[in-house]
Amino acid sequence: MSPDYLIDVNLPYYFSIWNTPKYIHQLDIERTAKDSDIWSYAKASQMTIVTKDSDFASRILVSSPPPRIIHFRIGNMSMKAFHALISKIWNEVTELSRSYKLVVVFNDKIEAFN
Repeated sequence: MSPDYLIDVNLPYYFSIWNTPKYIHQLDIERTAKDSDIWSYAKASQMTIVTKDSDFASRILVSSPPPRIIHFRIGNMSMKAFHALISKIWNEVTELSRSYKLVVVFNDKIEAFN
């Protein structure tokens, strides 16, 4: 089984939700890879990039998938609070990502764009 999601370096590496074969973290590929390299890797592998980096969100708005983007715009929060938020909404986020090229997650809402 090849991964469906590429977790960007700016998100936690050790995170139970992402500890399955469906996910690969950028640290497992190349820690210092440029955004363009991550984009190309995800595109070639038909993956969804999960990130806090707004550059990926901006780029997908003028591009066609793959890759798809899940962009977290949640500010700084504790790991415990982040895990609680993701645990609560992750199924909804991934479902939206199947139909939309960009899913943006805020502290209090989720928005999706094509």
